[in-house]
Amino acid sequence: MNLDFGFYNWDVISNFVVKGFYFSVFLTAVATLGGIFFGTLLALMRLSGRKWLDAPAAFYVNGMRSIPLVMVILGFFLLVPFVVGRPIGAETSAIITFIAFEAAYFSEIMRAGIQSIPRGQVFAGQALGMTYAQNMRLVILPQAFRNMLPVLLTQTIILFQDTSLVYAIGAYDLLKGFETAGKNFGRPTESYLLAAVVYFVICFSLSYFVKRLHKKIAIIR
Repeated sequence: MNLDFGFYNWDVISNFVVKGFYFSVFLTAVATLGGIFFGTLLALMRLSGRKWLDAPAAFYVNGMRSIPLVMVILGFFLLVPFVVGRPIGAETSAIITFIAFEAAYFSEIMRAGIQSIPRGQVFAGQALGMTYAQNMRLVILPQAFRNMLPVLLTQTIILFQDTSLVYAIGAYDLLKGFETAGKNFGRPTESYLLAAVVYFVICFSLSYFVKRLHKKIAIIR
């Protein structure tokens, strides 16, 4: 088999790949922010000590974590149009699905981070007359975010890799951009190989950054 990567020039990259790269990055950013926000709410519900909050949050988190992401993507994309009465775009479906799915994973990270804070911090806040909400917002959550930052960033890297699964519903992500270029020039093998290299370079570089950050945080502690 003869491999030929010569057809990949800036025109091909700008016309096919860049658009997909932008969406993959956008989806990663939105899903990370949304996942952390809703994941933190789920974590607080599970730690509230109130059964009517803990039970539904635990059911959602455990249920979502028990289903492969690609099945969630396909299920949401195929079933929601029957509920709302009209089709939704693949990109919109991907954004909603990723936020809902990642919230379950980020909630467990945040729950572990909150539980890692010594109880003395909680008691100190209570001694100052803080309410539960003030204690969480001003004392516990800032420390939990700092402790969990390397893990949150690692999950974000995994999330970026998982964005390639939106290919299943036809969303135009980075992988789809490479595939489209390969089909147009009759070189699908080269396109998939280049896509693998790009994913590797991006994720390896980010993993190295997270490793360095983790060492810095450990030194500060």
